[in-house]
Amino acid sequence: MAIVLGMGLSGASNIAVAQEGQIQCAATENGTPSNGTVAVEQGGRTVASGSCRRPLSVPVGKSKVTVRLDGALDNPARTVEVEVTAGQTMQVTVDFKTAVLEVRIEAKSQQGTGLVAVEKDGKRIGTLGSGVAARLSAGAYEVIVRLGGKEQRYPVDLRPGQSRVVRAQF
Repeated sequence: MAIVLGMGLSGASNIAVAQEGQIQCAATENGTPSNGTVAVEQGGRTVASGSCRRPLSVPVGKSKVTVRLDGALDNPARTVEVEVTAGQTMQVTVDFKTAVLEVRIEAKSQQGTGLVAVEKDGKRIGTLGSGVAARLSAGAYEVIVRLGGKEQRYPVDLRPGQSRVVRAQF
């Protein structure tokens, strides 16, 4: 929608001013403030995107707002629909339920670096190094540890707020 204003000075000129509102997003992890990014879509196209740290100006109307949590291995995102009203700021808060996973590879007879893959529903989410902690959405995962041609698999169920250490012994 646009408002067309006519200004009559020495000639007729028209200035189009779009009606806008704002969206302010907040990302939290297990109820604690966290960092996130936001993308706003209207009519199938992105009309604004940025950090959740500052409000975004967007055209009025129905919008799909996707908030993504920064720094989590599985890159979680949530989408909500809002109605943006001219001159108003819509607050969108998304709470992500996360946990911390660390895998430690312990090898008695072997030195070297192992590979740790994290899968969900048979798809690789990402990889980790031994002793490196990662934040993940709460849920069920399979951790696959490979070292020196050997492989071990561990089913892992992560609960919100949990810190879990998996020890892979070769």
